[in-house]
Amino acid sequence: MSADARPIVYCSGGLFAPAELRAMQHIADVLADAGYDTFLPQSDGLEAYVMNPVNRPWANLWLARPLKRQIEKAIFTLDIYQLVERCAAVVVNLDGRVPDEGMVVELAVARAAGKPVVAFSGDARSLTDGRLSPPLRLTPQETVGLYKDLPGAIARALSAPAHESLPLSARLQNDVRKGRRVWRWLQRLRGWRPANVLLENG
Repeated sequence: MSADARPIVYCSGGLFAPAELRAMQHIADVLADAGYDTFLPQSDGLEAYVMNPVNRPWANLWLARPLKRQIEKAIFTLDIYQLVERCAAVVVNLDGRVPDEGMVVELAVARAAGKPVVAFSGDARSLTDGRLSPPLRLTPQETVGLYKDLPGAIARALSAPAHESLPLSARLQNDVRKGRRVWRWLQRLRGWRPANVLLENG
């Protein structure tokens, strides 16, 4: 990243319900207004193009399963590339009664890659005696409860001493390479992006 490039922040959280999609968009908008670039899977990832058909009942038919599996692999490798190589920091949205499974995986990958992580938790509910479970509570550098506090928390996380990253396995390195190719291919589709049916119906 060049000295004048804006840091890219990966926005991680649920994207399978209208409220989740709106919350994640708001997180990305707050960061963008503060001068950060963001990677938001629901609008910048492959999900923006495939969520409508993949979330339909026909996608579970056995004829569609091989294609669905390939799409899932492409989404996974793109996310790994973004987390490991392209993005400078990660925001995880911990709101909800149960943390989003994909977000938990992305949190683990980000920390293994040595990326600073900030958590957003504006939800008063918790999983263990008034607090989040220890791995989710202790992994981020900072947790904030107001959207407006996210940019400052990201700035502090980026200016803190860098965390050492773990060596990437050969399989993970291969995922990064594949994800980079998916990202380059995806840039060609920027002019065409369908509206998300969940948001239209929510």
